[in-house]
Amino acid sequence: MSPTETSNDHAEEHISPAGLKMVFAFLAVFMAAWGGAIYVFGVPGLYLPALALVPVVYLFLIIGAKG
Repeated sequence: MSPTETSNDHAEEHISPAGLKMVFAFLAVFMAAWGGAIYVFGVPGLYLPALALVPVVYLFLIIGAKG
């Protein structure tokens, strides 16, 4: 392959509707659980889950940067 040619191996990848529904269902449950933690524990229920997610988001950023 010459430097001017590009590879579009990933151009045809699509997310299935079932997979998209599962992602949104997971996000809805996660947000409801976080809201419940805020309701039950108050301010610590707000910031402790956010603090626990820092390594997870960092890992996702590293994986996304690798491609």
